[in-house]
Amino acid sequence: SCFWVAVLDGNVVGIVAARGNEEDNTVELRRMSVDSNYRGKGIAKALGRKVLEFAMLNNYSSVVLGTTAVKMAAHKLYESLGFKHVGVVEHYALPGMTRSLLERMFFQVRYHRYRLQLREE
Repeated sequence: SCFWVAVLDGNVVGIVAARGNEEDNTVELRRMSVDSNYRGKGIAKALGRKVLEFAMLNNYSSVVLGTTAVKMAAHKLYESLGFKHVGVVEHYALPGMTRSLLERMFFQVRYHRYRLQLREE
């Protein structure tokens, strides 16, 4: 597993992590985030490419990710990196959610899954 930090002019402007899974030979792209003041400048794409590079150098067969992002820009970013949308979970419960009546009424989350096949197993 690895963690990368994007630094610009001495400021942390973005982060991303990669967690390897030996059982199915995949890497999970996790926790990608870019400071809102620096979005649209290619930082997220560069961070995503770092994860892909890590996966290829370590002979993983694919990279997967899950996101609750509601902004279409995030989904377009993943697709621009070569990821394919492989499914969605409706009414996803985030860690710490109680699934109370109020949460079910006002806080419905869609969890999207993406996969990028690097090579066949």
